Amino acid sequence: MPDVMSSSRLIGVGVGPGDPELVTVKGVNALRAADVVVVPVMDTGERGRAEATVLHYVPEEKVVRVVFALNERTDRARREAAWDAAGERVAELLRGHAAVAFATIGDPNVYSTFTYLAQTIGELVPDTVVETVPGITAMQDLAARSGAVLTEGTEPLTLVPVTAGATVLKEALGGPGTVVAYKFGRQAAEVAEALRETGRIEDAVWGSALGLAEESIRPAADLGGTPLPYLSTLIAPAPRDGGRGGKL
Repeated sequence: MPDVMSSSRLIGVGVGPGDPELVTVKGVNALRAADVVVVPVMDTGERGRAEATVLHYVPEEKVVRVVFALNERTDRARREAAWDAAGERVAELLRGHAAVAFATIGDPNVYSTFTYLAQTIGELVPDTVVETVPGITAMQDLAARSGAVLTEGTEPLTLVPVTAGATVLKEALGGPGTVVAYKFGRQAAEVAEALRETGRIEDAVWGSALGLAEESIRPAADLGGTPLPYLSTLIAPAPRDGGRGGKL
């Protein structure tokens, strides 16, 4: 049991997009130092990417699987009930342990489940100290594996979740900088259309399952009407014609 005079710690640890070699040293140390490591799982029960990555570094008996309705986007009541149950489970762990780590793919402060969990814990166990350990993001990994340069000079970088709709992506593509799209797999056809309409498809690249056996990295020009894995990432680099240092 944790010391009654001290607060428990909840540490959100970014474990990267899937390649276990992309977990930082700080992240590995945080996972190993925690009393338990929580991993989010869907209510279907299959092992998620975060859990698979964590198991490269900590024993299975230290891992606690907590169900989040990560695949629920239509039934708000069902989603809220799952969130409440997950929050209560993590709160229970915090009441019994000094340090609980929560593993999240990518970075805990970028479109992460951890953000919502931390808010819930703040209400249930208000004296909990919340910390985060940054992780490598999918856009960084895809840039490295594909050779796409994310930014140069004064170029802006826009990150868009396509769960908000392809219209938001098209608006971003109309700007001058690099555009990254997350979670676009189910709207691949609409994304390809937006890229073509804005003249941004030629240099764009997409990838899924980065660092895993089923990894796929392809030119965006190959996008068709077939849905892709949900966690697909797209990079549409900024138009560049000024040569080296042209935008400094």
